Amino acid sequence: MTSAALLGRDQLPAAGRLVVKVGSSSLTTPDGHLDPDRLRVVVDVLAERRAAGTQVVLVSSGAIAAGIGPLGLAARPRDLATQQAAASVGQGLLVAHYTRAFAAHGLRVAQVLLTAEDTWRRGQYRNAHRALTRLLDLGVVPIINENDAVATDEIRFGDNDRLAALVSHLVHADALALLTDVDALYTGPPSRPGSRRIAEVRGPADVEGVDVSARGSAVGTGGMVTKLDSVAIATQSGIPVVLTSAALAGRALAGDDVGTWFAATGRRASIRRLWLAHAARTHGRLVLDPGAVRAVVERGTSLLPAGVTDVEGAFEAGDPVELVDAAGAVVARGLVSYAADEVPQLLGRSTGDLRDALGPGYDRELVHRDDLVLVRRRR
Repeated sequence: MTSAALLGRDQLPAAGRLVVKVGSSSLTTPDGHLDPDRLRVVVDVLAERRAAGTQVVLVSSGAIAAGIGPLGLAARPRDLATQQAAASVGQGLLVAHYTRAFAAHGLRVAQVLLTAEDTWRRGQYRNAHRALTRLLDLGVVPIINENDAVATDEIRFGDNDRLAALVSHLVHADALALLTDVDALYTGPPSRPGSRRIAEVRGPADVEGVDVSARGSAVGTGGMVTKLDSVAIATQSGIPVVLTSAALAGRALAGDDVGTWFAATGRRASIRRLWLAHAARTHGRLVLDPGAVRAVVERGTSLLPAGVTDVEGAFEAGDPVELVDAAGAVVARGLVSYAADEVPQLLGRSTGDLRDALGPGYDRELVHRDDLVLVRRRR
């Protein structure tokens, strides 16, 4: 398998393992119906890569959108219960179409429903990795989707983009391809006069000032913001990304200069740290004094109770929380060692004092450095 750290755009055709994410807007008509012809175009491209020897994992949106038409809905539903109902109806239709389209190329598919949690909790991670690896070894194309029928707020935040990046890490992919309804990242909304395509991004500085405020399509949930979030997850873990439209997927995967190429910027990180930095939904906040901010950010230490001035939110021990400075700016995320109702009595006190006053076990860190990641906020 090609090393992801060395993979350039022109080497993409030689990738041994590729994760491809396709959005709802690339698979449906404007009124929300699943479009089998558009789906077959994507499948034809992926089957060509599969025939060339590349193992392909497909992360596909479209379950909710595919259920809109059969349920007689005028547009994508806004309430959670109807979204879940649409996903339940649409998921079977979506996979049935994929099964037929890939079968025309002599390929078998497997449906895999995941949530972001399945990619970072140790037990689920091992099981998912083992199952997906075995499917790939058997020549099967796994088709992965967020488990929308039972998800809660995940449905509303375009998590399939982030899920695709986490899956690319989980399966040790050489590259990630994001297929969307625009052909590339532009310096501003593509319809705005003067906006130009950004052909390559070597690091975060290359996208400073880029306007990505436009919303996603009516049948999808993710705009360019979620795409760039998923790009950050992948590239910071050593996996390059190509972003383009489904119509240009064939040329992009052949290594042509289309879309936007995001070079890998880091080494492979632990899946839990990736989840904490990019995908975790936090349950509260710990407010740090200036000394604690310096210790955590500059020296990479654990967070001790003595450096915390306030606590916000409701959380249990082991939940993800944000670490913020006195102005409220997020500097890190971490897994807290205490429940929220235990923290107030610890604030500003040394571990030695806590041990003497409250007993053994209260002298541990609020957030251990192994469960803490710094957060770089995109402007």
